[in-house]
Amino acid sequence: MAGATPREKLLAAVVEVALAGGIADTSLRSIAAAAGTSHRMLIHHFGSREGLLVEVIRAVEARQRAALAGLDGESGEMSAELADRFWKHLRSPDLAPQERLFFEVYGQALQGRQWAQPLLDGIVEDWVGPVAAMLEESGTSPQTARTVARLWVAVGRGLLLDVLATGDEAEVDTAMRYFSEMLLAHLTAGRQPAERSAIQPAEE
Repeated sequence: MAGATPREKLLAAVVEVALAGGIADTSLRSIAAAAGTSHRMLIHHFGSREGLLVEVIRAVEARQRAALAGLDGESGEMSAELADRFWKHLRSPDLAPQERLFFEVYGQALQGRQWAQPLLDGIVEDWVGPVAAMLEESGTSPQTARTVARLWVAVGRGLLLDVLATGDEAEVDTAMRYFSEMLLAHLTAGRQPAERSAIQPAEE
């Protein structure tokens, strides 16, 4: 991480620890040891264990947005095939501990816990913006793109919570695929034939 600040380097190290095995139930001292630092340094940079958890979640979320950007290739357009690939990425067992942590801290923020409030900054908009931009590249109007992007984020998070709570992987995955294809089909239905090639359904 050339040019990164000590705080950024430390956060990156803790994120790697989190992705390797989860840190939701891990003490600050144990997190520090695994990251090659001291708990005092973590407190110095993040204030508390809870503050560190919030920053780890935000960092992991940023990585997932980068992963989405990396999947769209040169076109920058949304397609059902791209949506399916990204869903499979999110459903990786490696991300499950962090997704549980996300929902746990999200709930704490909604209950008004002061330490969790920073998580709410951009928690929706940071996703709506990039997804809407991809939909616009596919020919969707800006206003509709934002509405659809918000729906996509809400449904995706809801189904991630569903699979974490129920373990019904096959049904949840089918539901997400059905939703993506249904929504993209709706978006293309009103376009001229020449415009419809921008969005293609995913192959089974």
